[in-house]
Amino acid sequence: MVHHVFAATVKRFGDRPALRVKRDGDWQTTTWRGYLDACREVARALMTLGVSAGEGVAILGANTPEWLIADVAAIFAGAYPAGIYGTSSPAQARYIADHCDARVAFADTAEQVAKLVEEEANLPKLAVVVQMFGEPAKAKGRLRVISWKDLLVLAKDTPETDLDARLAAQNKDDTCTLIYTSGTTGEPKAVMISHENLTWTTEAALAPFAFGADDVSVSYLPLSHIAEQILSIHGPMYAGSVLHFCPVLEELPVILREVRPTVFVGVPRVWEKMQAKMMAVGATAPTAMRKVSAWARRLGLAGGYAAQRGEAMPFLYPLAKKIVFDKVRVKLGLDRARLCVTSAAPISKDTLEFFLSLGIPLSEVYGMSECTGPATHSPLDSMRTTTCGLKLAGSELKIADDGEICIRGPLVFKGYLKDPEATRAAIDDEGWLHSGDIGVLEDGKFLRITDRKKDLLITAGGENVAPQLLEGRLKSIAAIGQAVVVGDRQKYLSAIVTLDPERLPGEAAAAGSSASTIAEAAACPLFKEHLQKQIDELNQHLARVQTIKKFTVVAGEFTIDGGELTPTMKVKRKVVNEKYRNEIEALYADI
Repeated sequence: MVHHVFAATVKRFGDRPALRVKRDGDWQTTTWRGYLDACREVARALMTLGVSAGEGVAILGANTPEWLIADVAAIFAGAYPAGIYGTSSPAQARYIADHCDARVAFADTAEQVAKLVEEEANLPKLAVVVQMFGEPAKAKGRLRVISWKDLLVLAKDTPETDLDARLAAQNKDDTCTLIYTSGTTGEPKAVMISHENLTWTTEAALAPFAFGADDVSVSYLPLSHIAEQILSIHGPMYAGSVLHFCPVLEELPVILREVRPTVFVGVPRVWEKMQAKMMAVGATAPTAMRKVSAWARRLGLAGGYAAQRGEAMPFLYPLAKKIVFDKVRVKLGLDRARLCVTSAAPISKDTLEFFLSLGIPLSEVYGMSECTGPATHSPLDSMRTTTCGLKLAGSELKIADDGEICIRGPLVFKGYLKDPEATRAAIDDEGWLHSGDIGVLEDGKFLRITDRKKDLLITAGGENVAPQLLEGRLKSIAAIGQAVVVGDRQKYLSAIVTLDPERLPGEAAAAGSSASTIAEAAACPLFKEHLQKQIDELNQHLARVQTIKKFTVVAGEFTIDGGELTPTMKVKRKVVNEKYRNEIEALYADI
């Protein structure tokens, strides 16, 4: 049970720091005992507001201690916290608040509050919205909007013994939290995660890494995502570690250098941005420094793969580490990081090998909301680059006859709230969760993801092609930021690509182009010719059916606000296909 884990951690580490957030220029710290007391206080306030066991509590906002306290307090009260992405539209926010039967919702700012109250008639069950920061404006309609301070005052009207009774009534199979899927193909589904799902998966995923009270981590990915909840809520609660908050993604580089985490998890786009920045800076370094860096990276890559094979490191590896790798880690804020993880989306081999060559092996993790986050992990002594590692001990993983990855064990979710049909489609009669992903097990144990089952492209010749593999290859081209391969039912494959702004100046110079902006480069024939040569080289190493015959450069980047990326920065393939439909049609106009 989540509250049992919390109580045990407070008993061991009550006076140690749990949560740290920077406000007014200073880091403010909450101890584990203070964190527990705050959760209990808010839980009692929720009960005063009439929150019953088995109903939702919506939470909308950036990564802050208040978000975590609201989430855990809802669990304590027997309710189901339901996170809403901060980038959600008002309609999306209202859908989730209504679907989870929320009587109370939390929103961190007046802007986020407005998403819920503007059309309150669409939220007949919602009674109170708590604005976590600032004083709310006077409510004009039925909904009551109160401040965080006003919420805390309400706790006095519910005795501690009433909260204890709520906690005692819970059992491990009860739904503990709701994770809403991205909803890219319709309304989002609510994934019901139990107490056992959370406590079992957290321990199974983190114990092999000896994640403990001395570890330091940073919360910056959306807290409505299951991966971030494991990393920010349940992982630290299990270990007694300290968590720092980064509410604004753009501030992450600065926060990393201040906090110097021992464990850091990045989605592929974060690692790609780091890589692009370092390569852009490196390209302007003096010749001697570039040569030293290239030497060290060759040694680093050889050493990284040697370590994975259990072989001795190259003789000069310690020297390369001292004069290059250690300095890079300091600049990134990762000098104390003993574990760096990539998860939530496919990552290219080019990016994995870039960091491996700098002495920063990225531990790749595979999972999904329906299996409480991680289904595999990559311990440092059992890591194989370009695979997602091993299944969690105590769980089962198999590859079905059609290549689909299936998972079974205590990590598999209870089902979708109010959607038994979708639940039956996801979990078969033998308890296997059908992931929708295609993969293989190398040496019978290392999972490699090859594609999404529904994303496979079928050419006009009837051959199946995995676009994610090709997109990873395309992103290894320095100028390309992101890529989406298209060509379903067509005679050949094409690609929609964006340009990386960090590498644009150097690539424009290499192309002999005067372009200084993405838009100029996208329209420049010399720049396109530069890209074509590199794509032609890539094609030489692909099967004929996989080759990219044509491409279009988009005069911008894929972004969350633009709709092409999810809040965890995964590409929304269907959105890209629709948004750039005219460009895609032009690629096949001469067929």
